Amino acid sequence: MQKIDILSLTFEELSEQLGAMGEKTFRARQVYDWLHVKKVTDFSEMTNISAQKRAEFSEIFYINSLKIKKRLVSRIDNTVKYLYGLSDGESVETVLMEYKHANSLCISTQVGCRMGCRFCASTIAGWVRNLEPSEMLGQIYETERDSGRQVGSIVLMGIGEPLDNFDNVVKFLRILNSDGEGMSLRHLSLSTCGVVDKIYKLAEMRLGITLSVSLHAASDEKRSEIMPINKRFDLAQLMKACDDYFAATGRRISFEYSLIEGVNDTDESADELIALLGGKNCHVNLIPINEVRERDFRKSKSVEHFRSRLERAGINATVRRTLGADISAACGQLRRDERAV
Repeated sequence: MQKIDILSLTFEELSEQLGAMGEKTFRARQVYDWLHVKKVTDFSEMTNISAQKRAEFSEIFYINSLKIKKRLVSRIDNTVKYLYGLSDGESVETVLMEYKHANSLCISTQVGCRMGCRFCASTIAGWVRNLEPSEMLGQIYETERDSGRQVGSIVLMGIGEPLDNFDNVVKFLRILNSDGEGMSLRHLSLSTCGVVDKIYKLAEMRLGITLSVSLHAASDEKRSEIMPINKRFDLAQLMKACDDYFAATGRRISFEYSLIEGVNDTDESADELIALLGGKNCHVNLIPINEVRERDFRKSKSVEHFRSRLERAGINATVRRTLGADISAACGQLRRDERAV
């Protein structure tokens, strides 16, 4: 019999599984707390449960855990980048960032990515599989164990497109929130390249998360060149989905815009962005692009000029602080290098 990934079960699913074994509801709460509050990695650590029960559980369930394959610590700003090994030999990246208000963790949602954005390192090796809820949770739990630092906010902006792994990501969010006892989803941001149909599904759930949309160009021609998703969902469809998301949730959308020298950093590009976003309740996060050796895109020298042009037009815009520059903290680079060895 194939064992069940217990860390991927919601509380309701765990209660149902244990109930079928003749256990009462309180047992599910005990086990759930051990898994998601105390964050144990083995049933033997559940000390207020009898040895016999623990042995029974270990026959039916397993606790999915991640192993640290590589850890890089920035000497500049204490950013920590992890390469985590998964049970099937694959690996994903996670980045712990230190801010004044809290520690923030950027996690992966897939092994590889099939979106094909031309400037992104994560997509170079292609898509392998979706991550399970337990593997997303494991990135948080193992990082907290290893670093000794509590994670205050999470961004789903690592390897993979979160909305391409929709069901597992939503389940992860529900477990993370744990009936309101876990992390508030208002401290979580989900980044998407613009999977419009899933944006609507997400809006219907009203989870309270912040939606970050990777825009990177404000004309269909230019966006389609660097982001293949635009050929499926063009800017008109994407902007309508964003407007409808805001109307349904009341949550302001953040638009990510990676500035690429000579591609999308001109005054004309800024004016196109102003025309696209003018009048919307939104925020633009300008990102100095991370250069990838397999691509010929270069970091823009016009970041501040671009930001000022948006601000003068009434568009709220900030430049993302660059963290972990000395450890290649951009997503996909560490996994790519490890696979090349």
